Amino acid sequence: MEKGAARMFITGPDVIKAAIGEEISAEELGGAMTHNQAVGNAHFACDTEDELFATLRHLLSFLPQNNLEDPPHAETGDDPQRMDEELIPWSPRFPPSRTTCGRSSPRSWTMGSSWKCTVFRAEHRRRLRAPERPARRDRRQPTRIMAGCLDIDASDKAARFVRFCDAFNIPLLTVVDVPGYLPGSAQEFGGIIRHGAKMLFAYSEATVPKVTLIVRKSYGGAYLAMCARHLGADVVIAWPQAEIAVMGPEGAANIIFRKEIKEATDPAAKRQEKIDEYRQNFATPYQAASRGYVDMVINPKDTRPTLVTAFQMAATKREQRPRKKHGNIPL
Repeated sequence: MEKGAARMFITGPDVIKAAIGEEISAEELGGAMTHNQAVGNAHFACDTEDELFATLRHLLSFLPQNNLEDPPHAETGDDPQRMDEELIPWSPRFPPSRTTCGRSSPRSWTMGSSWKCTVFRAEHRRRLRAPERPARRDRRQPTRIMAGCLDIDASDKAARFVRFCDAFNIPLLTVVDVPGYLPGSAQEFGGIIRHGAKMLFAYSEATVPKVTLIVRKSYGGAYLAMCARHLGADVVIAWPQAEIAVMGPEGAANIIFRKEIKEATDPAAKRQEKIDEYRQNFATPYQAASRGYVDMVINPKDTRPTLVTAFQMAATKREQRPRKKHGNIPL
């Protein structure tokens, strides 16, 4: 949508004022930024008509002509086998910061910086492409927003994106750092179970190559929703510090070891001991790998070549489904 020019609504300001007495401008009701930031009816906001058409051409360059054609490739000069020494592990116990690529400390990580280090270097960043099949992906749910939790809006957005990629035969890379679904009565009354199920439906129905990279937290229902092996992921990769469990170590320790903590001479110390025990024995990605839920645990610096190899391996994937009218997505 073009800022300041395009507006989208079903009932305009005059109709609303006459019907319920509410006064609102056309821009506030259906302007470009309203539909991009608040409503979700539009995905891009452009300042001029020329920028609008350039954005459309750029978007179409990502897509094949039909769902049977391979996605477009782009040569960027960025080595597919490049390893990034700056992409270092960080502790799941600390929130991410804005420093890019883990350059300062293990705490200095964001999903965006991890993406930039892995997919393309700074000199290739404006092209928004990687050299191989894992070329263009959605960077949704940054950990700085709601601690990375999935909510109703995020579930709808993710499901729509997955189905869009599947419709055009675009492979999917899911980078996971999600502690769970957002708790609260507002989410429950708003239908988080139904909306969250849209993600599971979209991933399980998608037949394009699906690669999942677990970089930090992957707990409970969100573990499944973010394209786990159980939803048909072709390759599941994890970093060594990833935590994969039914719930976080802190919450799990309170429930599983409640009696031991309560009876301890120093409950706080005992609780921390049990948290560490749970993290080491149950939440580690090596436990998930031993059960076949994770294919490989890799050094973060090897992420780029590992992803390239995974997508190359899945490039010829063709999945035949039983003939049917359509699935019943939980709308």
